[in-house]
Amino acid sequence: MKLKDIVNRELVNLTNCEQEPIHIPGSIQPHGFLIGFTNDFIIRYCSENIKVFIDLNIEDVLQKPVEFIIGANQLPEFQHYIKNLENKLTTPFILTLGNTQFQCVISQSNDLLIGEFEPVSEHIPRVSTVYDQAINFAKYMSQAMTLQQLCHSVAAEIRSLTGYDRVMVYRFDKDYNGEIFAESKTDEHEPFLGLHYPHTDIPIQARQLYIKNLLRLIVDVNYSPVPIFTRENTDNSGLDLSYATLRSVSPIHIEYLKNMGVSATLTISLLHNGRLWGLIACHHYSAKYIDHYTRVAAQLQGHFLTSQIQVREMAEEYAVSANINRSLEALLNQTFEPKRESLQELVQQPQILEICHASGVAVILNDVVYKAGKTPDNASILAISEWAEKQASAGTFVTSVLPDSLPEAEAYCDTASGILYYQLGTIYNETIIWFRPESLEEINWSGDPEKAIVKDINGLSPRKSFEKYRQIVKCRSYDWTKTEITAAASFSYSLQKFITLILLTEEENRQKELANQLRESNLELENISWISTHDLKEPLRKIQMFSSRLLDLEKDISPTVSNTLKKMNASANRMQKLISDITDYSKIRHSDKSFEKINLAEIVGKVLQEFQEEIEEKQVEIITENLSEIAGIPVIIYQLFSNLIGNSLKFSQDKIPSRIVISQEQAPVIAPQVDDPRLYTKITIADNGIGFENEFNDRIFKIFTRLHNTDKYEGTGIGLALCKKIMQLHNGYILAKGVKNQGATFTLYFPA
Repeated sequence: MKLKDIVNRELVNLTNCEQEPIHIPGSIQPHGFLIGFTNDFIIRYCSENIKVFIDLNIEDVLQKPVEFIIGANQLPEFQHYIKNLENKLTTPFILTLGNTQFQCVISQSNDLLIGEFEPVSEHIPRVSTVYDQAINFAKYMSQAMTLQQLCHSVAAEIRSLTGYDRVMVYRFDKDYNGEIFAESKTDEHEPFLGLHYPHTDIPIQARQLYIKNLLRLIVDVNYSPVPIFTRENTDNSGLDLSYATLRSVSPIHIEYLKNMGVSATLTISLLHNGRLWGLIACHHYSAKYIDHYTRVAAQLQGHFLTSQIQVREMAEEYAVSANINRSLEALLNQTFEPKRESLQELVQQPQILEICHASGVAVILNDVVYKAGKTPDNASILAISEWAEKQASAGTFVTSVLPDSLPEAEAYCDTASGILYYQLGTIYNETIIWFRPESLEEINWSGDPEKAIVKDINGLSPRKSFEKYRQIVKCRSYDWTKTEITAAASFSYSLQKFITLILLTEEENRQKELANQLRESNLELENISWISTHDLKEPLRKIQMFSSRLLDLEKDISPTVSNTLKKMNASANRMQKLISDITDYSKIRHSDKSFEKINLAEIVGKVLQEFQEEIEEKQVEIITENLSEIAGIPVIIYQLFSNLIGNSLKFSQDKIPSRIVISQEQAPVIAPQVDDPRLYTKITIADNGIGFENEFNDRIFKIFTRLHNTDKYEGTGIGLALCKKIMQLHNGYILAKGVKNQGATFTLYFPA
């Protein structure tokens, strides 16, 4: 049988390490051996070093049943163990191969089972060790006031348990840059506590593998990888070792550890809400092996810690949140007058900065800035607001690195490196912005983060220097927390209501002022009307009286003077009629009489009787159809029909028999400018007079509008305006339609 190894020999360096298939190295570490077998217990893969532990070669093992290795007497118990396998951290299966006891751990690899065999250690921890761990954890969990104190206790417990030179709790930020959050070490080694490591130290696929397999052991960084063999014609040469503890490590990572001077490591993943929160990293400066039970005991500490991460973070957030909520409540309980000046008083309240730990705040209304605390100048604030509006999602924008997105903001990093923006409205550009200055944070890196990759004669390799490197971060504020953003949102909602109240109050005051101006204007108009009604009539009567007396002396005056006096008298009569019409128009607006049922046939009959002489003189045919009742004010309705019938008589055509048709029916209003589907009482007054062009059908209802020469047709231009006013008073409509030299039709719509 021809064999081949499955070692991944692709050239790996820092240009492609993020694509390195670290889960299928095709090799293992030498402190144990590995087999891969099918569900029917046929061995398909085997590590070359099996002969180091048991007296068998890989040629003897491949394609054989598992019992060939473990013996028929141990097979049933081994099969039972695998059948009841619950998880990857289960107690290992202890079996004897030759004269040596081995611990076997089983994991799944696609459709294969992976068996990892390690000799049983002489120093297996007592069962009581786990109990002691739990007691110790409960003790320092109750004593630790903060999450960091708890992490220090866990680091010390794991170092005591495992004997590593250094144990660190390594916490990631949102970009996966790491920080040594807690540490326990031997006295002779320098502290790493507080040091930061760039995200490039742990590639993406390595972080994903840490989520899959929560524990990784490297016994000796100077080990020689042991290849895994299979038969040559095997289809799948990439054996997935994601869950294997013996899995060989990336050469890039090995070089990285050597550069640090580390010889052995144990790494335990800390998961929080499905995300890699951090790692427990154990370092030893010489080769070190720990057995499976000790690893599980150390991992148990990691489980204890992850169970407390959310509790501790929530407790710390709650303490901050409680203070914020007290400030928010105090702020919301204050009352201010609904006027713009109150906005400046509002932003001066200390709680408005406390609710989100800001150093400055600005409220913008109609491009006027009301601000307090440390802020940029007004022009810069308006520019930030305009820019943030375009970036905002649902009216909100948050950043702690404003100059990264708005380069000109670098000029005012000392006041606005971070902003929390809320849009309160769009009509008046209502906005509130909280500001934070640059934090000037000092970060101690383990080596220069800009030199995380080193280029030398061998190409790209991990950094070799881990000397402390101090970096001052500029133009970056502290990040805004969820609690601060929520509190700011709550206040912004209340501020939005307050600004709305200010705008409504201003509008109400404007309306009151307009109402006062209108009242004064109406009083002036009423005075003019009074003057028209009384003071102007008296001089007119005298003009008419004196002109009449002079005309009585017609024989003593010349014809020219007589004609002039007649024209003066006619003008005075027209003026008298105009004053009467203005008075009638004014009275309509102030009519406060109640509506009553009106017999339309009677009203029309009285109007026709008024024009009886003119009707007989012009031989006008009057036709009425279906006239019944309407609701209205009788005296005004009489005036309405008097004006309309009078117009039809006035504008009749010479030498053509005149006809006026007055009809009534139920119908909706049909007009482009009216959208009202209700039924109305429709009254039509149609004649065959001189008519008018339809372009004037709206204009004729305007006051003082005339379409014809006053020499031939008398009138003041108020009659139809008065008709429209009457219809408005009755909540109705009046429409006109004319055809020149054919007649005019006026349609009245009264609410049915």
